[in-house]
Amino acid sequence: MGRNGYQHMVLDEYVDRVREIHRQRKKKLNQITTRSQAEAYQRDVREAIERAFGPHPGKTPLNAQVTGLVERPAYRVEKVTFESRPGCLVTANLYVPYHLTGPAPCVLGSCGHAEAGKAEGLYQAFCQRLVHSGFVVLIYDPYSQGERDQYYSLAEREALGWGTRAHNMMGKQLELLGEFFGMWRAWDGIRALDYLLSRPEADPSRVGLTGNSGGGTMTTWLWAIEERFTMAAPGCFVTTFLHNLENELPADCEQCPPGVLGAGLDMADFFIAAAPKPVVLLGQRYDFFDRRGLQDAYEDLRRFYRIWGAPEENVQLSIGPQGHGYSVHNQEAMVAFFARHAGVPVVQSEATDALAPEALFATTQGQVVAAGATPIYKLIAERAQEYEVQRRPLDAAALKAQLGQLLALPSRRRLPHYRNLRPVHRDDEVLARTAVETGGHSRAILWKRLTLPEQAYSLDVEPEVRLYLPHLSSESDLAQDPLAVSLKATPPLYALDVRGLGESMPEEEHPDFFQPYGTDYMLHAYGVMLGQSYLGQRVCDVLSTIDLLVHEGARSVHLYGRGQGAILALFAALLHRRVESVTLKNGPTSFAAWAQAPLVAWPAANFVWGVLKVCDVPDCARLLGSRLQIIEPWGPAMLPE
Repeated sequence: MGRNGYQHMVLDEYVDRVREIHRQRKKKLNQITTRSQAEAYQRDVREAIERAFGPHPGKTPLNAQVTGLVERPAYRVEKVTFESRPGCLVTANLYVPYHLTGPAPCVLGSCGHAEAGKAEGLYQAFCQRLVHSGFVVLIYDPYSQGERDQYYSLAEREALGWGTRAHNMMGKQLELLGEFFGMWRAWDGIRALDYLLSRPEADPSRVGLTGNSGGGTMTTWLWAIEERFTMAAPGCFVTTFLHNLENELPADCEQCPPGVLGAGLDMADFFIAAAPKPVVLLGQRYDFFDRRGLQDAYEDLRRFYRIWGAPEENVQLSIGPQGHGYSVHNQEAMVAFFARHAGVPVVQSEATDALAPEALFATTQGQVVAAGATPIYKLIAERAQEYEVQRRPLDAAALKAQLGQLLALPSRRRLPHYRNLRPVHRDDEVLARTAVETGGHSRAILWKRLTLPEQAYSLDVEPEVRLYLPHLSSESDLAQDPLAVSLKATPPLYALDVRGLGESMPEEEHPDFFQPYGTDYMLHAYGVMLGQSYLGQRVCDVLSTIDLLVHEGARSVHLYGRGQGAILALFAALLHRRVESVTLKNGPTSFAAWAQAPLVAWPAANFVWGVLKVCDVPDCARLLGSRLQIIEPWGPAMLPE
């Protein structure tokens, strides 16, 4: 059937919410007119950022080694390894100018999303420009870039690739532990700074921080949470969260700090947190990060710094003429800014001489896993195992309360309004459709199989109801899934498309739904930043629909869920007292299995933040007891085990 205009339903709801947050933040900033008011706002910002990025892990020995050296005419490049966490090996290059007479200004370089990591030509170039001007520079590889492919030893590694897709895999698994992948990335940067400042060549009073794209992200986050930096130059990242959302631009999971939008923050606040230290915002005219948002962030900073009484040159904006990337224009603007604030002259170096990646390898085989490092998926699995050992069984009331918090479920004080929609006629059956308004713009679409067409324009609910929750779409499951087809034999049968599935699925084709940067992923990520659970909103759709069915005459409800719908059915059965039985088909065996597998095919929207600290699927199954039936469970690959 054709769509009925619901594909942007959830996105529009999120846009409205983020616009209001943006408006309220602007109102608050515009009311700041004194230094004391600015300091109070800064304290609030810092506390919110600390909540998003804390708690920090304890520092452990770096076990740093210099594994090789490249001699260049004006400087040397040392090949460095260190452990940011026990077993977590980081590869880096240290650029040191010759003929230093004392500690020199230094810069930590954070890589963007380039497969070669620190050896990417543009990143070598900005390091070379800095070292020619007398800076000591340390640049390090991110997870699954350069020498840090975390899936190096896996046969199925090519299915995942490098960089951003790998990051999103790590990120959703960490969510089960209640941890933010952006903090894991930032922790590498903090420990890299520890190493840089351990070197006698580095002056701790003049410490710069720069990076482009994903490196711009890390520059933004590190600037706010690590006070030892004295100047910063983030490139091709800073805009507003609202512009990214309105432009339907999904961001990597490390670019979505938990709760920051719910706390009323925007990207500019990460620089306000460190005001009035010097910062230059770098962008590009044709970047996909909206330059209007960059200008907006700059205006916020400029006004805030002015109220603070900071020198005009402490906050600058430079927009290059190209598309996304650390172009020569932005590199030169960064070097000039750092040189001015470090008190050194700029030495122009128009020609940069990029080395082959292998010439900069800090490990023998060019991969940390081959060198004995523990890949991140094993570190996640170990932590999940610790939680499983520590976790204590909860009774039904306690588990229900904890799930309500994990899923950020709103109170359901009012019955939802509903609309009777145009029915669907197919073969010898009629499918009635009811839009259940569960909050804001969102509607859950309730389907009902009928044999009499004239009954399709009202909601008449029987005393005993069977409610089916599909994997992707009620319409397709009712036509193709054996369980759903078998249930049609003895009516009545209802099926429910919660927000973002079925009729409100943003993607036109089902395969597109599972892409790691699809709209479903983006909505989940914005839910995280808003401090809510996208999965929890879907569960609320189910609970509100059951409320409506009960109000309209149902005395008992039997739930059936398949795939993603099985997760919704599991939680709804625990949380709603009128559910008499629940059948789960193709549901997950456990969330711990998702944390203990290297690769997980389940979409990010099914991952509950911190769930493994509280419970797992078997804990829920135990409390449901004889009310629960499980059919053909799926493992982490969304395939039968």
